[in-house]
Amino acid sequence: MNDEELAAIVQRMTSGCKGILAIDESIATCNSRFAALGIAPSVAMRRAYRDLLVTAPGLHDHIAAVILSDETIGQATADGLPFAEALASRDIVAGIKVDIGLTPFAADGELVTQGLDGLAARLAAYRLQGAQFAKWRAVLCIDDALPTRACIAANAHALARFAALCQEAGVVPVVEPEILMVGDHSLLVCAAVTEHVLRLVFEQLVEQRVSLEAIILKIAMVLPGEDCPQQATPALVAESTLRSLRRAVPAAVGAVAFLSGGQSPLAATERLAAMHDGARPRPWPLTFSFGRALQAPALAHWRGRHDHAASAQAILVHRAACNGAARAGAYNAAIEHDRNPS
Repeated sequence: MNDEELAAIVQRMTSGCKGILAIDESIATCNSRFAALGIAPSVAMRRAYRDLLVTAPGLHDHIAAVILSDETIGQATADGLPFAEALASRDIVAGIKVDIGLTPFAADGELVTQGLDGLAARLAAYRLQGAQFAKWRAVLCIDDALPTRACIAANAHALARFAALCQEAGVVPVVEPEILMVGDHSLLVCAAVTEHVLRLVFEQLVEQRVSLEAIILKIAMVLPGEDCPQQATPALVAESTLRSLRRAVPAAVGAVAFLSGGQSPLAATERLAAMHDGARPRPWPLTFSFGRALQAPALAHWRGRHDHAASAQAILVHRAACNGAARAGAYNAAIEHDRNPS
């Protein structure tokens, strides 16, 4: 598959007012969320939950792509249709998370992502299972001394190697250097770190000869730390985020997708809407690639009960619709109130 064909997949995933649903949590993370709601942390319950998400009526109206995990891409709907095929039948692009988690980088507590060994073979196998894109997540923290340039560089190199291997395998790379909300740093500090990280990531992507038109950059919005006493309005978040992107992200990049990263569902949607409010210049499509901000209300309603499945699906689709409206510049409080199925 050539770069033009990969760029066409990027366009399918990010055009219009649809977004990306992330259901690629690790088994441990999914089990932890289940346990908090009294849901049995079993293979059967995880499959049933992912089935609920993948088969939600109307999901394809607001979601263009879904990120699966290694466990989930091997599972099927209650009717026996593999999840990737079920998504494709509704014109939703299936993808896969391919990193295998975090490991300590140095004694100061920083982390680097693992998974490059054997990645080419895994990508080939995932493509045969129906994955058209893959995601790799790096994690960076902010405090008085972090992130260090060495840790940023190590993660940037891994992201670039991942992206190059994806494109060689005919798979679109979703490059995710996530800066966590943990801490008391200010909005200005987050903006400066975001720009520094993105510059190093793109330096490595160019060095590894990655086609920028055939990638999606997935990042956190520029936000003050969750413990910062001075939080920011959605308008200020949007202004700061777009300024940092314009300073550090080449215009050639296929698309930019925002992760929710621990934001509440409502806050994530309001901030996404602010990104599309007015005529702020943005040379790339801006979309959403939310996990918890889309799933959490539906999961809390479902709680493992079969008789709650249909209403949980409606809640999921409602959240997707709200974020689609945010992309369209048409989101307001009335949408939340009038269309909320809960």
